[in-house]
Amino acid sequence: MKTENYDCVILGAGGAGLMCAATAGQRGRKVLLLDHANAPGKKILISGGGRCNFTNTKTTHKNYLSKNSHFAKSALARYKPQDFIKLVDKYHIAWHEKTLGQLFCDVSAKQIVAMLLDECEKGKVDLKLSKEIKSVSHADDLFTVETNSGAYKTSNLVIATGGPSIPKMGATGFAYDLARQFKMKVVEPKPALVPFTLSKDEALFTELSGIATDTITKHGKTQFKEAALFTHKGLSGPAILQISSYWKHGDAITIDFTPEQKQGWLVELKDTRPNINFETAISQQLPARLAEVLCKKLPVQNNKELGDCKNANLSKAEALLKNWQFNPNGTEGFAKAEVTIGGISTDELSSKTMESKKIKGLYAIGEAVDVTGWLGGYNFQWAWASGIAAGEVL
Repeated sequence: MKTENYDCVILGAGGAGLMCAATAGQRGRKVLLLDHANAPGKKILISGGGRCNFTNTKTTHKNYLSKNSHFAKSALARYKPQDFIKLVDKYHIAWHEKTLGQLFCDVSAKQIVAMLLDECEKGKVDLKLSKEIKSVSHADDLFTVETNSGAYKTSNLVIATGGPSIPKMGATGFAYDLARQFKMKVVEPKPALVPFTLSKDEALFTELSGIATDTITKHGKTQFKEAALFTHKGLSGPAILQISSYWKHGDAITIDFTPEQKQGWLVELKDTRPNINFETAISQQLPARLAEVLCKKLPVQNNKELGDCKNANLSKAEALLKNWQFNPNGTEGFAKAEVTIGGISTDELSSKTMESKKIKGLYAIGEAVDVTGWLGGYNFQWAWASGIAAGEVL
């Protein structure tokens, strides 16, 4: 079997791998980019409903979860959202901001993949797809990557194969297996940005499948003011996906269903509109079907006019709507998780170069590392920034 030599071999042609390869290639390095999939950037293509939420203008290290909350600072400070926007603009890709700093392509995520491939082509990157990696070994300061169609030697190896979220796209835990092979610590990987499932005790809410409402969703001191969505299995929507990254099995989450209302609003409404019935009053704040279900669990008769309700009961109802507790019995797992929390421990890596502290020439970038962003373009910004951090020193 023929063996080829490269300055660097990058495993994984996702966002981080493509950016790293383009950066190193344009610095004159002989780069090989390998992937077991039959096409590059598959997760990019499905992101943002096919329009790729490619960055977030509000990005700081505080938008990421990691055992080391400071690790992402260096790479993010050196490659900012504005830097990626300049690249997008250079390729005349039209984009727009939705909410909360989230940027999307006007047309298609395919434009981002095409742009990254063009950048790789400028760096004369050798892209090889549908390559199954049989083994990776290290001896005499060289890594040898054995595949189903050849072997490759290099002094620099980059792990950019992501995490196991969305296995139908070909995602696996390969990065962690490889890290453990090289005696690197791995923070337990878990599904993140993932819908919750509810027990049969809360089956009443599964009747609301498809209904969304604006909320403040909380877990401990962490909260997100975004929409929550009821599903046939439980809870989803931006607020739920965000809080799922902080949730541990057995924890409750709290939802404020009336985020725009101050304490006492029902009592005030009673004074101004005493003849309106209780459920009608609630349905003016929430989707009618949701109001109907919630009212069944509130300490006021649904058809009772506000004028006939005790203020104490109305205050109790307000408090429950502000702090409604759900006890998820789990999540929909890696199959539905947008990303993975955990991964290769940041203790093992240089925050400046993403290189292993133990093994010279071994790097890890992107989702493979224990750095997980919020929903809304943050994970792509980490992919770009960490990919460039490694690409600049390979």
